Amino acid sequence: MVVLLAAGFPGEPETHIRALVRRHVDEAVSLEWPAMAKQSASLRVPAPALAEALQFASSLTLKGEGQVTVQREIIAGLENAMDARRQRIILSRSSVNWLKWACLFVQAGCMMIAIAFVHCDNRATAAIATLIFATGAAVSVLLIASHDGPFTGEISIKPDVLLQVRPE
Repeated sequence: MVVLLAAGFPGEPETHIRALVRRHVDEAVSLEWPAMAKQSASLRVPAPALAEALQFASSLTLKGEGQVTVQREIIAGLENAMDARRQRIILSRSSVNWLKWACLFVQAGCMMIAIAFVHCDNRATAAIATLIFATGAAVSVLLIASHDGPFTGEISIKPDVLLQVRPE
């Protein structure tokens, strides 16, 4: 959105805003994404290109009511980008602790034992019901594990969408 709205300030301001957005995307993909995968990305250091773009957009010389509106929307878009970055970094530091894993496995084990007791008079039914529940538990474990490190592994969040909004 910021890139589209930058056209409201034709010439050097538009080019500069587009370059800052491009730089932010490049830095996010090449520096922040690997740091988020290692859970070492920090909120203490603001995104340099976004901070510079916000300062630049705030200092633009306005000519008319249209540019006032465009400037306000550009600043809002940059603030949204900063918030999205904060959310990504917070998400990258999240993990499922050992207590949650232990509870999940104890609960699954208890359920399989209960299923076996309920169907103890018919071994085939007990085996089928236990197998169905074990499959459901395994799928749940896989789903939780995929969210345990959202920026690492085969099932991870990739910067594809961010690259799609990168201006050329």
